[in-house]
Amino acid sequence: MKPKKKKLWHRIKQDRFAYYFILPTLLAMLFLHLSPIVQGVYMSFLKLNQFTLQQYLLAPFIGADNFYKVLIDPHSPIRIGLFEAVRNTVIYTIIVTIGTLAIGMVVALMLNRKFFARPLVRTLFLFPWIVPTYVTGLLWGIIWLKQGGLVNVMLADWLKIIPFKPSWLSGPNTIWAIIIPTIWRYWPLSMLMLLAGLQTIPDELYEAADIDGASPWRKFWMITWPMLRPVWFILILFGLIYNTYSFNIVIMMFGFGAGYPGEWGDLMMTNIFRNSFQLWNFGTGAATSVLLLIVMVAIVNVWFTYFKKSEDLR
Repeated sequence: MKPKKKKLWHRIKQDRFAYYFILPTLLAMLFLHLSPIVQGVYMSFLKLNQFTLQQYLLAPFIGADNFYKVLIDPHSPIRIGLFEAVRNTVIYTIIVTIGTLAIGMVVALMLNRKFFARPLVRTLFLFPWIVPTYVTGLLWGIIWLKQGGLVNVMLADWLKIIPFKPSWLSGPNTIWAIIIPTIWRYWPLSMLMLLAGLQTIPDELYEAADIDGASPWRKFWMITWPMLRPVWFILILFGLIYNTYSFNIVIMMFGFGAGYPGEWGDLMMTNIFRNSFQLWNFGTGAATSVLLLIVMVAIVNVWFTYFKKSEDLR
């Protein structure tokens, strides 16, 4: 039988001196995190635009009207393109998360083997992660140019794979123009964490599998995959959060907000940024942010619950 867990109050009382030490930090973190959230939620109930901006939190209270404009009103400026942004964000988040994990896993398995100049190769592989995100956006914005861009020059002029030079920064290709740079930017982080996880797996497990005649694929599924479950959990969770709130790369590729990413390039954060700071709809922008926050909290809770249940079944 599992020992009964002590109640929260009893655990706090037992370790009260430890809690005394962390209390100042805890209060500071609560203030830094909760005050902006509370302020953002309150702003979502205000008529806050270019005419009432000077009043700020004293702007007229309009109840749930901002949420109505975001979700229901077909003539609302912020609702125009919102569902396309939601669609793009879902596609973008799923593909980028899977892509970074897949590439990171393959490279981590390669770097887990001993070979000449492994430390140098590992350092070079971290280069995309070292580059700031705004530089990544500017760099790939140039690479994707229709005329003179490196991608079209390579595919159409050098390799002759395609007969014409497509436009990557407009139309349906835009979604791939923002997905690929993001994968390029973030896969080294997945590789680094997975490599650290691989190095904690005892060699004896693989030696026993070799004695049993297990194939490399069998060893991966029966040893490597289960032993890396905690790392996968963290990476998927971080990927879902970071990619849903992705902003810098896309905004820099399209002129720091001066350009509209288009129907297939607009994400939730760029949509909120454009409607809040270019159309001056701060109230509806705050309402959209609150709705996105609620969705993400639900997703994170579902993911934590799923992982806890799967761990309990092991």
